[in-house]
Amino acid sequence: MENMEYWRFKDRRSFVISAENPTGAKAGGGRGGDCTKLHPTVTIEPGQTATLADIEGPAMIRHIWMTGYIGHSFILRIYWENEEDPSVECPISAFFGDAYDEDFADRDGRYPVLNSALLLIAPGRGYNAYFHMPFRRHCRITVENRSKEAKDLYYSISGSYEEVPDDALYFHACYRQEHPVQKGRSYTVVDGIKGRGQFLGLTLASGMNGNNTCWVEGEARMYIDNDRYPSIHYTGTEDYFGGAYGFGNDICQKEYQTFCGLYTGLYAVLGDQRQQYRQQQRFLLYHFHLPDPITFRENFRMTLDNLGWTGPRYDDYTSVAYWYQTLPHARFSPLPTDTDMVMK
Repeated sequence: MENMEYWRFKDRRSFVISAENPTGAKAGGGRGGDCTKLHPTVTIEPGQTATLADIEGPAMIRHIWMTGYIGHSFILRIYWENEEDPSVECPISAFFGDAYDEDFADRDGRYPVLNSALLLIAPGRGYNAYFHMPFRRHCRITVENRSKEAKDLYYSISGSYEEVPDDALYFHACYRQEHPVQKGRSYTVVDGIKGRGQFLGLTLASGMNGNNTCWVEGEARMYIDNDRYPSIHYTGTEDYFGGAYGFGNDICQKEYQTFCGLYTGLYAVLGDQRQQYRQQQRFLLYHFHLPDPITFRENFRMTLDNLGWTGPRYDDYTSVAYWYQTLPHARFSPLPTDTDMVMK
């Protein structure tokens, strides 16, 4: 793996774009000297869109870190090769796998910690993304403030100027929500993807509505290249996210057990979870298809049932799908309003 060969010299020129060095230029950091803070953050006014990065390629983004206000009112967008439509459009919190951005504590009163190969959420709410994002000519990264108050953002965007292989694809991420899921109909994780590419995975926030039975009976389905029926069909929600038997709630301890793997996990349970299947439980999950890539040549879509033992449910689902594909890409559906994104 490339990341393991850190002892080899690569023909690259590294950059880190931050509030202290907003262009990432060589010797472009603050002039204050040791032990000074001149410009550690940016303030984004209500309704304003701030450009965090405007980079000429060829280059590769390798790490994005953010903190400060990192809730759903900040919309992250990434544009490749001067396209008019963004290839990434998500609330910052959901992009980093923490769609319940107003909750600071899990069921045990601790910061939820996501520790995977591609996303890391560290105490107290340091958001990290390690998706490699190659581009050939141009990249622009913006954040829009859709709230009614000015808010501060701390950030760093790390990468390197380097040659990009001919077969490199472009990173994409798309936000979806249904509050609640329409009972009896599958939740759409992503659809409308057109082109050649690879589905990377998703993060999911699920909020239970009502005292009821197990919520994890829903099956994940992937439709590849004009499938009428799914080519890839998993057996249940907890199974798709690497668990079994209600993540431990159906057997032995009768309690959900959180876990973080490199590629999949249930990393947080929010609220009082000391009884089985209580009202308004909340869960944060992820699955990345790094060792088991899902490739497509023409188009791709994915659905996920919201299903319990006694039939269809009506829970609140929020997700971000991640994938790589050729350009141009299909335009995303409009985001919900800032108010509609609030999860109750």
